[in-house]
Amino acid sequence: MSSTVGAYDAKTHLPRLLDEVEQGATVTITQHGRPVARLVGVRGAAPASADLKSAFAAARAGHTLGVPAAEAVAEGRR
Repeated sequence: MSSTVGAYDAKTHLPRLLDEVEQGATVTITQHGRPVARLVGVRGAAPASADLKSAFAAARAGHTLGVPAAEAVAEGRR
């Protein structure tokens, strides 16, 4: 189940919204009718975090600075 609330109502009723999210709901928060944030339970957010980690690791695979890290640090300290 999902619902949409304005920013002011979200601020005013945050404890109730957190209870809803804990029960599995998703709450979209709007500002002037435009969606700006989404409240989801921690379990609902975990797979996205894992996907993001693996996507980041894949994107940076094989990319290096061209110099060893110790050398770059030493250069920065000179």
